[in-house]
Amino acid sequence: MKSKKKRLDPVVKMGLGILLGGFCLIAFGMYLSRPDRSIPPYSVGAQNGTLVALHLPSWTSDPEIESLLKRFREVGKKSRDFAHMKIRPTTPQNPLGRYQTIQMIIFSDPTWTEPDTFQRYVSGENEKSPTSSDQDFRRQLEASVRAGYRADESGQVGWIGPWNRSQSTDRTLTMQWIFQEPWPQSVEGATSSQE
Repeated sequence: MKSKKKRLDPVVKMGLGILLGGFCLIAFGMYLSRPDRSIPPYSVGAQNGTLVALHLPSWTSDPEIESLLKRFREVGKKSRDFAHMKIRPTTPQNPLGRYQTIQMIIFSDPTWTEPDTFQRYVSGENEKSPTSSDQDFRRQLEASVRAGYRADESGQVGWIGPWNRSQSTDRTLTMQWIFQEPWPQSVEGATSSQE
């Protein structure tokens, strides 16, 4: 006598379908939200107005930093909207856009990106006669910069190397320029005004 195979109960079929569907949904969601491996991991340490301090792991190589700068360049060219890059608006009230002027400085040492340290640097810019310790602090912070990116109305620039913002005469503070370019609209406007 042959026994008939028992069919699965509809409730069991539905439960298995939900289970498999859940796994597929989770796998698809993980695929869509996977981290971008073409740029190094970074975090926004502090932000004050248009100045933003980013932190990278200390093992990040210069070619990896260059890929991050090129990503900022792409975003700057396409939309000039750095929100999906985890950066808060730098010019929120500007009718032309929330990121019309932005200056990012990139560090490997997280102490320079701490809000208190960063605020000390920013507030030191407005001092009429800074003390020698304040000047030393500013030079040390600028020498600790690994790279930077700036975008404003004239264009965008990216560099690797210390930031010589205090116009130090120290020859060890050299910048390797990755790109320096005007915005495409301003180039077209300049050629049309010459005609």
